[in-house]
Amino acid sequence: MTWVMLGVGLVLLVIGADLLVKGAARLAGAFGIPALVIGLTVVAFGTSAPELAVSVKSAWSGQAELAIANAVGSNIFNVLFILGAAAMISPLIISRQLIRQDVPIMVLVSVVAWLMTLDGAISRWEATLLFLGLLSYTWFLFKQGKAKGTDTADEEVEAMLKTPAPMWQNLLFLLIGLALLVLGARWLVESAVEIARTFGVNEAVIGLTIVAAGTSLPEVVTSIVATMRGERDIAVGNVVGSNIFNILCVLGLSGLVSPTPLMAGAQMVALDIPVMVGVALLCVPLFFIGSMVNRFEGLLFMLLYVAYTWYLVALAMQQSYTPQLAQGVLYGLLPLVLVYIVISFVRDRRSTERSN
Repeated sequence: MTWVMLGVGLVLLVIGADLLVKGAARLAGAFGIPALVIGLTVVAFGTSAPELAVSVKSAWSGQAELAIANAVGSNIFNVLFILGAAAMISPLIISRQLIRQDVPIMVLVSVVAWLMTLDGAISRWEATLLFLGLLSYTWFLFKQGKAKGTDTADEEVEAMLKTPAPMWQNLLFLLIGLALLVLGARWLVESAVEIARTFGVNEAVIGLTIVAAGTSLPEVVTSIVATMRGERDIAVGNVVGSNIFNILCVLGLSGLVSPTPLMAGAQMVALDIPVMVGVALLCVPLFFIGSMVNRFEGLLFMLLYVAYTWYLVALAMQQSYTPQLAQGVLYGLLPLVLVYIVISFVRDRRSTERSN
């Protein structure tokens, strides 16, 4: 029954997020709010609503480490698994704005979150700084969009706003979406804690793996569908934007509502959050070289995610081969990735010099 509750909780979170976005977006449109603003606020909040609901519920219920683990695990999953899977389907195009603006911001906020957790916790004033960062980032995107003369958001937002729906239906979608998010988060958190106790592992491990992957389902669907439709730049933008939002909003709001500071255990500080920062940093050279993520790079992303998850589970279950696995990753897989980056960079430079 615990696993059933976990599955049902995930389904409720995804359905609730979808209904919430539709209801809130159409209500905002009915009051004359531009599609650009709706895309940057309502839709951005909605795609990360599962992470937000679970982390806020965890923080409010006293599982403060699960709140951070969910956000950190989701960021790792978003880049390594979602972009890896999408790139293996079709090479991903990286826009100039992502390389010059959004990816550096993702790296910056990841480093800030890491520095905040070095003392083992995110305090309320640190959470306030993160949330203020979210407001500043949203305002910056809005001003940037207006400066470019962009009065509309993407096609999905436009289609959502053009679909006629009575006011009562939009309100109903909004309320049902909120209710499903609250109920789904409650069931998911309770079942995750129970599973952790059953297997004798830390709640953070469940948060970094099962919960993180489950709450990232909207991003999985959005990115994979966008890639299959040929909208390969949207897939990357969706993941990068979601990662920025997870740190600034999910951790920020969770820290504000939590009666105690958000806890980051020794393993979280020494392993998981540095992995999140490393994954964000990995995007810089791979995105810059050729402005594309090819299929082989997608495979590397997937291998890194499998290795990280495997190590987490082995460490939690105290498997005897855990040290050998760690050595294999440190002295085998990571050097392979670094060598590939160096070779790709040299090839890219030579190609550029020949074209000039």
